Amino acid sequence: MNEIRVNHYSRGNDNKAGYILNEAFLDRVELEGRAQGAAYPEESGPDLTALLKTIMGMVRRNIALIGAIVAATLVLGVIVTLLIAPRYSAQVRVLIDDQADQIIEGSELQKVNNVQDAERFLQTQLGIIQSRSLTESVVESGRLERDPAFYEAMGIDMPTQEDVLKSGGTKKLDQIRKEAAIDALLGNLTVALPPDSRIASISVSSRSAVYSAKLAQLYGERYIERNLNQKYDSSSYARRFLADQLDEARAKVTQSERDLNQYASAAGLIRVTSQGQDGNQEAVLSVTNNSLVQLNDAASKATADRIAAQDRWLTLAKAAPLAIPEVNSNPAVSGLLAEKAKVEASLAEERTRHLDDFTTVKSKQAEIAEYENRIGAIADSIKKSAYLEYQSAVEREKSFTGQVNSLRGEALKEQDRGVQLAVLKRIADTNKTLYDTLLSRYNQLNATAGASSNNLTLVDRAEVPAKPYSPRLLVNIVASLVLGLVLAAGAVLLREIFDDAIRSPEDVERKLGMPLLGLIPLEKDGDVASHFDDRRSRVSEAYRSLVTNLRYSTATGLPEVLMVTSSRQSEGKSTTARAVARDIAVLGKRVLLVDADLRRPTLHNFMADRKMTGLTDVLTGEKTLDAALQPSEVPTLSYMSALPAPPDPALILAGEGLNHFMEEARRKFDVVVIDAPPLLGLSDAALLANHADGVLFMVDASNFHRGAVKSALRRLSLIKANMLGVVLNRFAPKVGGEDYDYYTANYYSYGEKD
Repeated sequence: MNEIRVNHYSRGNDNKAGYILNEAFLDRVELEGRAQGAAYPEESGPDLTALLKTIMGMVRRNIALIGAIVAATLVLGVIVTLLIAPRYSAQVRVLIDDQADQIIEGSELQKVNNVQDAERFLQTQLGIIQSRSLTESVVESGRLERDPAFYEAMGIDMPTQEDVLKSGGTKKLDQIRKEAAIDALLGNLTVALPPDSRIASISVSSRSAVYSAKLAQLYGERYIERNLNQKYDSSSYARRFLADQLDEARAKVTQSERDLNQYASAAGLIRVTSQGQDGNQEAVLSVTNNSLVQLNDAASKATADRIAAQDRWLTLAKAAPLAIPEVNSNPAVSGLLAEKAKVEASLAEERTRHLDDFTTVKSKQAEIAEYENRIGAIADSIKKSAYLEYQSAVEREKSFTGQVNSLRGEALKEQDRGVQLAVLKRIADTNKTLYDTLLSRYNQLNATAGASSNNLTLVDRAEVPAKPYSPRLLVNIVASLVLGLVLAAGAVLLREIFDDAIRSPEDVERKLGMPLLGLIPLEKDGDVASHFDDRRSRVSEAYRSLVTNLRYSTATGLPEVLMVTSSRQSEGKSTTARAVARDIAVLGKRVLLVDADLRRPTLHNFMADRKMTGLTDVLTGEKTLDAALQPSEVPTLSYMSALPAPPDPALILAGEGLNHFMEEARRKFDVVVIDAPPLLGLSDAALLANHADGVLFMVDASNFHRGAVKSALRRLSLIKANMLGVVLNRFAPKVGGEDYDYYTANYYSYGEKD
């Protein structure tokens, strides 16, 4: 069993503080443990709470953008509402009975009992109401094409001679006006039919309340009138049509019956007529087909039984004895297991007093082996029973399959002879059914000729509306709000997709694919250095946690040469290098902190002698390593500045002086911490990384990076630098969008006085 041992230091004068293992480090330990065979629980599915926290983080980061979009849509919605002209809507209600004019049935009105047919009938009527032909009759009956007030109510201009010229003279003015009136009416017509009602509402909207009521009433009247005219015109045509169809159907029935009888006699097939529920029914006798169907069903069942027996045998054959349900449920096995447990308990007690080669210990072990053999024998008998069942099922399947194959050939021959008979019979039945139907409907149509009825009823007449229905300010505001929220959500989503900023531990692992070694919290005053010397501050605790994680970052503990770098300047690498070097030195290690940023050195500002030269003189041979060292507040920690700033830092770092310096530093110090320059645009850090045992990469969580971090990590990967992990600096839990109190205030405030 793998164990993770963590030494906790008490808070005292030695400034050694307790620490926590962050999630990235525990993930690494877990992966290593799994590779060695350790058992870890599987991760659960997506956490709804974590998802909600992520969404809230996205909202907090983009609250200004969301507010701007929502406010803009609300203002736009109010402006549009105030600019829209008031519109009035009037409606007329018409009852559409569930009766359809079906001439083919021979009656003028026929109930539509089928639900689907009734629905299709109602939808057809709605289509008629919205048809261009009905709208044309409305325009003609009201002479709307010549009414200027109508065009004004519709909100369009009345066509003039100029429109005739624009059409090229192919249309007359009356035709253009009629088409314009029809298009205007169709654009302002609304037809509604509730699902559980047959009362259709015909609504017309316009800028005039009077015209809205007038036009809706015209639609209702013209619709009912059109339905009556269609019924009257269809009766005479239907009778003539049915008479012609009857003559053709009679001749087809005679010929099809003659052809059917001749083929049945020639093929030797027996036609049997029986009395069924729907009258006389005819069939062809086939003993072979009946036998084949029965045998095929039996063969299918035998195959299913064989598959089930095979699956059971294969499952039991591979299973351990105690993994078989039949073994566990066996009373004999239960008794054996109970006896075995007693013996095992007795064996455990004996082992506390005697060694394994003692007589009583060996006797108990033999008893346990005997119980296991007996349990195995019972399991083997159950497996053998399953195997015999499987073999029996295989034989049954083979028997039925052979019988089916022997009958299939004969059945196919008989089936071939019956194909043509079935075709001829379908033709004869179809012709006879068609003839009987036409004859019956023709007689019914003659009996009801001249009858006139209407299945449409005007329920409510159109009334002049008292107030406009549009615009509705509240509805438009709500719609604008919803639209603004949708647009804001889309904008936030796109911004998050294309945003490569690193704000949280999850971003480090998801976007960079690197382990997180430390979280440095963002202080309210924004100055991390001011809290650097406070050993009980959150910043100091975070750096001590980072050092602890570094001790477990490699197989040999702390790297001998640790380089701290970042993608660009001002990401906290120098402060982190000082803190790491100090906390490692507190542990009793001999530590050298080297300012290797030859372009913008900073470490000399914290030295006793700020003008003392350091790394540059050592690399050029002007000064020895010991002569360039300066003491610090920790006895085992030494500083080395980057002064003086050379004209060509890359040339100096690329020389042999760096190799000699690193070899000597490794001999004289336990750990060398290198404060390296940023990576982007410079080759200095890449040259230094070749001499480092591990690279610690700093990321500023308070700034956008726009690919700079990924580019820097790519450069380190190209030179095969040993990347230990990432330190997330200036981390703000609220900006990160998650609950990271574990890393920040709640943990670091533990132990402080109230």
